[in-house]
Amino acid sequence: MPRTAALELLDAVLNQRHLLDEAANQTTSFNKLAERDRALAQKITRTVLRHLGEIDALAAAYLDKPLGKKGIAAKNVIRIGLAQLFFLDIADHAAVDTAVDLCRGGSLAPYRKLVNAILRRSQREGAELLAGLDIDRVNTPPWLWDSWLEAYGGKITRTIAAQHLIEAPLDITAKEDPAHWAEQLEAQLMPTGSLRRMNHKGTITTLPGFDEGAWWIQDMAASIPARLLGNVADMHVIDLCAAPGGKTMELAAAGARVMAVDRSEKRLKRVHENLKRTGLNAKVITADAITWRPAILADALLLDVPCSATGTARRHPDVLRLKQPSDVTKLAALQAKLLSSAVEMVRPGGLIVYCCCSLQPEEGEHQIRALLESGAPVVLDPVRPQEAGTLTDIITEDGFLRTLPSHLSDQGGMDGFFAARLRRC
Repeated sequence: MPRTAALELLDAVLNQRHLLDEAANQTTSFNKLAERDRALAQKITRTVLRHLGEIDALAAAYLDKPLGKKGIAAKNVIRIGLAQLFFLDIADHAAVDTAVDLCRGGSLAPYRKLVNAILRRSQREGAELLAGLDIDRVNTPPWLWDSWLEAYGGKITRTIAAQHLIEAPLDITAKEDPAHWAEQLEAQLMPTGSLRRMNHKGTITTLPGFDEGAWWIQDMAASIPARLLGNVADMHVIDLCAAPGGKTMELAAAGARVMAVDRSEKRLKRVHENLKRTGLNAKVITADAITWRPAILADALLLDVPCSATGTARRHPDVLRLKQPSDVTKLAALQAKLLSSAVEMVRPGGLIVYCCCSLQPEEGEHQIRALLESGAPVVLDPVRPQEAGTLTDIITEDGFLRTLPSHLSDQGGMDGFFAARLRRC
């Protein structure tokens, strides 16, 4: 059943520290479900992760003492019940009964009465307790809240946190003629050229144009960095850290001769599959970008570095529960090496776009400033406001691109992304 699968997914994320998408692929009970039940299991899990601060505050208020290691599974059952009671469109009696049913046997049986009591009491008193919480702050890990406060200020930090509580819409990049596919897909044509389906339900593979490879899924913010290279037709372009291939397909669709490089052969399988479906061409290379060098220097290069992915929490709420400050430090060191290597792969006069889906300045602005101060043979080629069309507020005074989840919040927001353009000397 969906709630059993949700319980296993929560355990995989919160206790075993696995990414939700990876856990879903590896969880047998989840993969045995029908499509509709898989969607419900995912929705329950994501809702718990989005509202974890509120949910745990409620649970703590009604627990006499912590459940301890033996009660970890029971704690997740309570979380599922509270998510259903307060944040999902499920009748109260069904929210309580389906959660309590998870404790029918096995190691959870001793917790059945406790789970029922907490959920019944929450049903009566929980709304008042929730009303007294600082919702934005309680659902955001303190280290992230403090870092965003320093980087963006209090008002923007709150708008970022608020956007993380809202399920993200489905964004699509069309291979060509986005206006036509906006009509076919009943989608909104966004200022960047992306297509957006609000409140999307159903299977992506059944949408018009999927089988013929007319489009691919890609957040609106993620589609912008490749365009900062300008007209790439007939140019030799390297896409470093290319998997799963969204930017590779953008560049190929724009007429570039693309070399897609990634060190993960497993992840590159997605690139091969996406290129095959869309009928686009790229040379796919399995290599470590720190040590690999092309035989001929590229005209342009796009480097989308591995990062903390804190800008993607609208779509991946597990990120907020899994990442730690130490991850940012470790990733920043890797990013600096990749950026230094990228400079050596481009001919003089060629362009380099560095980007990441992180809200942390250490992975974005700080990386570019450090490179420029190091004396590397590059200069900043500032992104101009007119390149962002009507979204001029995504371009900073320094000429960087910085999108935030709160941008276009009235239309579903967008992922947090950083990008900078450099020219090789």
